Amino acid sequence: MAKTMTGRRRDQIHHQPDIARAAGLIADPSRARMLKALSDGRALPAGLLAAEAGVSAATASAHLSKLVEARLVGVESAGRCRYYRLANPDISLALEALAVIAPPLPVTSLRESSTAGALRRSRTCYDHLAGQLGVGLLESLLKDGLLAGHDGTHRPDEAVRDGATGYGHDFDYRLTETGQETLVRFGVDVTRLPARRPLIRYCVDWSEQRHHLAGAVGAALTARLFELRWLRYGSSPRVVHVTEDGADGLAGTFGLRLAD
Repeated sequence: MAKTMTGRRRDQIHHQPDIARAAGLIADPSRARMLKALSDGRALPAGLLAAEAGVSAATASAHLSKLVEARLVGVESAGRCRYYRLANPDISLALEALAVIAPPLPVTSLRESSTAGALRRSRTCYDHLAGQLGVGLLESLLKDGLLAGHDGTHRPDEAVRDGATGYGHDFDYRLTETGQETLVRFGVDVTRLPARRPLIRYCVDWSEQRHHLAGAVGAALTARLFELRWLRYGSSPRVVHVTEDGADGLAGTFGLRLAD
């Protein structure tokens, strides 16, 4: 006898996705800023999200309630404080994909200019690296033969000709034997990574218009860089900085030399 189909699976078959509702929630500038702030995967307090969005605490609370109701954001309590995080990594991927086609926001202050520059240099895209650092890391892995399958260049027309299978799936990046051995020495055992998640994925980086490494390997590699204190978080959400030890380590381990 065939197994009984779950209610959730039946809903997926019998109901079309409400793209308009999701797009409407993201379209509000304040909510979009909150979602972008949450795109590094961490749980952030409502006060910080209000500051990022430039709105009052009451307005932020109303926006966050809508995002929680739509299951774009989850909430957890710690004492008297409430912390919010993206409901799942796919939301961050969707935001990153939208950023690829979105027009740039106008820069109206020195602080905004500094933040924009920092985000372009090095940031997190949920649980993996993005910006010039993320793109540079992928390029170094390809150059040294740790990864194979493509050259890291974003070519939309090529993907369409070859029959695109979805964002982050159009090209078949593969971890080589050398790559697996190098990662094990670095402290990332790919045989122990969660089987439920694709080993190698990529995102089209919105600021660099090239690929950066995602998937289980991208997340584990980023976590290891933080564990070694080669990376530290900046003062703005998503911004990360390479430490002095990190600059030396990235150059020695992966051949990645950062621009001054």
